[in-house]
Amino acid sequence: MTEQNKQPGQGRRQFHIPTVEEIEQRRAESERSLAPAASMPAVSLDASTSVLLASDQHAQADQQPSQQPAPQAGASVTSATAASAGGAAGRSISQLVLVNDLQRGNPLLACIRNVRWSHSRDILPDFEISRSSCVLYLSIRYHRLHPEYITKRIDGLGRSYRMRVLLVFVDTDDSKIPLREINRVALQSDMTLLLAWSLDEAGRYIETLKAFENRSPDPIRERVDDSHMARVSNSLTAVRSVNKTDVLTLASNFGSFATLSEAAVEELALCPGIGELKAQRIFKAFNDPFVPEP
Repeated sequence: MTEQNKQPGQGRRQFHIPTVEEIEQRRAESERSLAPAASMPAVSLDASTSVLLASDQHAQADQQPSQQPAPQAGASVTSATAASAGGAAGRSISQLVLVNDLQRGNPLLACIRNVRWSHSRDILPDFEISRSSCVLYLSIRYHRLHPEYITKRIDGLGRSYRMRVLLVFVDTDDSKIPLREINRVALQSDMTLLLAWSLDEAGRYIETLKAFENRSPDPIRERVDDSHMARVSNSLTAVRSVNKTDVLTLASNFGSFATLSEAAVEELALCPGIGELKAQRIFKAFNDPFVPEP
């Protein structure tokens, strides 16, 4: 198509250029549309704000369940940490020998070197080895000045401890009479009496009690044969010069312990290996009184 065949305006983009009056008219309309929003009362603004806040709260409420486990996890970690700290504190205390404040300044404390110890105001004995064992300390010299002291201390213990040790430091030469008194008090009070002739020895006693607090007594316990023959052998070998071979000989000849106890010296002497002297000793063991007559 040639330019002569084109109609006027065909193929051209049409642009509208507003006049000054149209511009002023549009500006006035925009100002009128903005005027109500600018002049809204404060109540309307607050209401819209409350709506926005409410929507924010709902949004936060929707997100809250996903945030709750974090504080709970933190709380559980804190409680677990506190429990482990408490357990560690309990274990550390159990590894200590607790020392009563009454023993503060006692030179014995300098001799306790192989176990840890700490002063305490909350214990009744002088040394608390464990929850079930304790030690009361006494020196002979102090006992002579205050003979009533140890009795009061033992009474103060009551029955709080299963194993109760009375550790006595023998620091005088003439200690026979005081030790007899202390032994009587310990026996009547169900106390285990230990004697030490030096502070180092007393300190080793406390260290050993702490080191063996959880050990079984089996290694030092006597192994006793409860059979009848073993009891007969233990009884007869207590007689001087009677051995286990003699026990077998007597048992085979007399049959029972009762028959043996009623045998005469002549009957005993007829057994092989049992001479006149052994026979007399066996006879006296069965027939002499337990308590000699005055």
